[in-house]
Amino acid sequence: MTDKRITLAITGASGAPYALRLLELLVKAEYQVFVLISSAAKVVFATEEDMKIPARPDAAAAFFTQRFGAAKGQITVCGKEEWFSPVASGSAAPKQMVVCPCSTGSLSAIANGASDNLIERAADVVIKERGQLILVPREMPLSSIHLEHMLKLSQMGVTIMPAAPGFYHQPKSISDLVDFVVARILDHLGLDQQLMARWGYQHST
Repeated sequence: MTDKRITLAITGASGAPYALRLLELLVKAEYQVFVLISSAAKVVFATEEDMKIPARPDAAAAFFTQRFGAAKGQITVCGKEEWFSPVASGSAAPKQMVVCPCSTGSLSAIANGASDNLIERAADVVIKERGQLILVPREMPLSSIHLEHMLKLSQMGVTIMPAAPGFYHQPKSISDLVDFVVARILDHLGLDQQLMARWGYQHST
């Protein structure tokens, strides 16, 4: 893949550890990452990770850059109404986007083309440009409304990847469970990953 750019949207579902681990590994893979964070996601980060994300996009970008040792300019954080950012336009947006975690509210808005904020618009752009969009919902139980939205998006070519870790790798920690889901996301993005052996294979040591 020559275009090593990707959009990572983080919304207000439970699952901050998934988003942090995914961002860490995208940085290690030398991707340029456009990060979009909803207001509800910041509340989740404070609750689950005791982490306060700076309000200003530039300060948030500096925060993540320092945390993950990213190169200068490798992480760009966009405000929710930053309509002139590259992710808002089909002529400039990355062809790959992951919403992790994906709230059912964001799922609904994306399924119906709402585009009321930059996360929804960025997802709409990837769909219309026939790019790769992966949604990682974390909700249970799922109502018929949620399932209908997932089916609608799946029929458009969107990958629905619930944050539902497996146990056949005999996880010993929460980090092992997080890595299971993140490894599957990386697999679908076409990135080599050493987090989790595929079924029937073992990583050499």
